Order: sequence, then structure tokens, then C-alpha cells
Amino acid sequence: MDYSIADLKLAKDGQNRIDWAFETMDVLKKLRERYAKEKPLAGTTVFACLHMTTETANLILNLKEAGARMVAAASNPLSTQDDVCAALVKFHKIPVYAKCGVNKREFYQYMDAGLAYRPQLVLDDGGDVVSLVTRQPQAKHPDIIGATEETTTGVVRLNAIAREGKLRFPVVAVNESKTKHIFDNPFGVGQSALDGITRATNRLYAGSVFVVCGYGWCGRGLAARAAGMGARVIVTEVNPLKAMEAVMNGFQVMPIVKAAAIGDIFCSVTGDLNVIHEAAIQQMKDGAILSQAGHFNVEVEIPALEKLKKSKRTVRKGVTQYLLRDGRRLNLLAEGRLVNLVCAEGHPASVMDMSFANQCLGAEHLIKNHETLEPKVHVLPEEVDFEIARLKLAAMGVEFDELTDEQSAYLQSWKFGT
Repeated sequence: MDYSIADLKLAKDGQNRIDWAFETMDVLKKLRERYAKEKPLAGTTVFACLHMTTETANLILNLKEAGARMVAAASNPLSTQDDVCAALVKFHKIPVYAKCGVNKREFYQYMDAGLAYRPQLVLDDGGDVVSLVTRQPQAKHPDIIGATEETTTGVVRLNAIAREGKLRFPVVAVNESKTKHIFDNPFGVGQSALDGITRATNRLYAGSVFVVCGYGWCGRGLAARAAGMGARVIVTEVNPLKAMEAVMNGFQVMPIVKAAAIGDIFCSVTGDLNVIHEAAIQQMKDGAILSQAGHFNVEVEIPALEKLKKSKRTVRKGVTQYLLRDGRRLNLLAEGRLVNLVCAEGHPASVMDMSFANQCLGAEHLIKNHETLEPKVHVLPEEVDFEIARLKLAAMGVEFDELTDEQSAYLQSWKFGT
């Protein structure tokens, strides 16, 4: 078996952490029980290009139990948990191509290594694999019949490919499932981004000014949790509806250049380019902390920091301090990459349980229906969301009501009046 990881000796620690995560992944447990009997992916090669974490390992093991031949690579150069990769290789005989800290050339070499297994299905995070395949001749990847996409940034990229008529196979946008974005994004990102900033800086939130750039699902969660820690939260937005929602939720809203002058901690969660840009950086006070939790390292304008710097140094693990020529010190976390995965461990397993249940069911959906699905971006049927929610609630010991026949009939009728 071919593979490329940091250190096989880390396998035992990695397996212990994989097992610990699985303890709270109750929906994946239920699916794994079914997969052991049904083997719905038997004979299918699946390439998982995802953040290589304990939760991802359990997704990969679920799909292996479903009968798939698995191969894995990292979807980010700095988010890889090396002990997890070692465990997958040593104890589960899964080819893994991932090391924390690889350069850009190695990153794409690992992606090519995964594609060399000629997968039928791709599990993508950020759209890198599908984008790479799209740029290459179709004859180079004749076996791919479908893909799933985990995150918002990837869905945006894939929709762009589809609009240009270049998408060659159906893609299930896992991120668009309600049991993904309603829970993973606000609760997962909200907690894990704050966790990453905490681990990197050990700064006190109470009494600080915390600036959240973007008030989508991720921004909502992060703003709420920063406020819960005692911070004064400011939101920056370009969408008037989201800005109004932030105001109604009790947050101050202002342009980034104005927020820059008073913020202590900044975190961008938009998925867009240069959100924390040079003009804002010029206004920041000495000691400000800059971070982002979007997929790519583009939300903080790092070239501007490089242009303005007198020098830079690593002051703590995950913290690069830029000394600017005017004497101010600005602290960039995680080299401008996902602070929740680089400086912490990513989302808690219990919330990734639902996201990765969608990945499992998305893979099944593609295997069963790829011949009839158009080459565009699809969303899983609503009943899949409902089933995942039911399984999760049952595992939590939560009961809920069901409509009576009379109530169902009333909701479907137009004949009842005042």
C-alpha cells in the first residue's frame, strides 16, 4: 500500500482520538450498523479530499464499512492531524496522502495521488478536486460519476463551474442540507473558531471588542458565542438584510474601516477576498489580532501586511506578529488559514456527526441515481434531512410531536376559512 504521512508511530494516539470522537457520532453509528449488512458502496472507489481530522476518519471508516475502497488526502495544508492519518494507514489499511505543513506543490501532488486511484466518487471540501479535474482533459478521469461538496466556499465554486457548462458529473452540495448548515456552520464554526483563537492567544474576551466579518450562518454563531464570553461584538456586512438581522440580534454594525479602529480581535467568515483589507489594516490599533475561518487564506489581505511590515516573528504557536514600520504590532493567526482547524481541532464530533451523515447519504444517493442526475449541483431530498434529525434527536433522548391525520389534512386543504 502506498501512502505519504508524517509518522506511522503516531498511530496509537490517533486511533484513541478517533474512538473518542466516535463516541458522540450517533448518526454515523446507526449508518455503520446498516452498512455492515447492506454494503451499498461495494465495488466503488471513493477519494475523500477533506480536512484530515478525527471526525473525517470516522466518515472514511463508515464508507469503508459500506464496501468502498477508500483513499484520502487533505483539503488544507495546515489542518491535517498527523496522528489520525497514521491510524488510518496502520490500523485500517487506507492509503492517505496528508502531512501537516506541506507546501503548495506537495498539496497538489497529494491530490493527484488520490486521483491516481481512479475513483468513481469524490468527497470534496472547498471544490479543489473538482476544479482540478475540470481543468484537465475529460479522458484523464473517465471513472468519476459524481462528487459531494462539504463547505460553502466549494458550493460557490462548483455553481460557477456549472454556470459555465463545464461540470461533467452531478455534485451533491452537502453544505446546503439543513442538518449541515443550520448546525455545523453556526454551532460548529461558532465554537471551534473561538476555540482556535483562545488556544492561539489565551486572551480574555470579556471586555474586548470582537469584530465578526460576515453575518451568514457561520458569522451568526461566532457573534453569539463571542458575546456569550463577554465581548462587545461588532459585525461588518455587505448584505443589507444580514446587516439588519445583526442589528436586530443586538449587535453593532459598521463598515470594516470604522470597526478596525476600535477592534481588539477580528475574525472573517465570509469566504471572500480581502475582507480585512489594507485600508482597514492601516486603522488598526497596536496589538490587534487577525484571523479567519473561511476555507481559503484570502480573507485577510496578507500581502498588505507583508508590504507594511518592518519585520515579523512567531511569538506563539500559530501566531505571527507583524511589526509595522509605524511601530504597531498586528498578530495574524494560523498564517491566515482556518483558525479553528489550524489552532484547534475543528468542530466537535457531535455536530460533524450530522454533516458527515449527509456525506454518507450523499455518496449513496449518487451511486443509486447518477445515471439520471444532470451534471449540476444538487441538494439531498428533504426526507434525508428529516431522517438525520430524527436519528440525532433519538440519540439525545429527545421526543417530539407528530401531526395527527386531522392536522395533516387541515394543512393540505384550502377549504377551511375563518
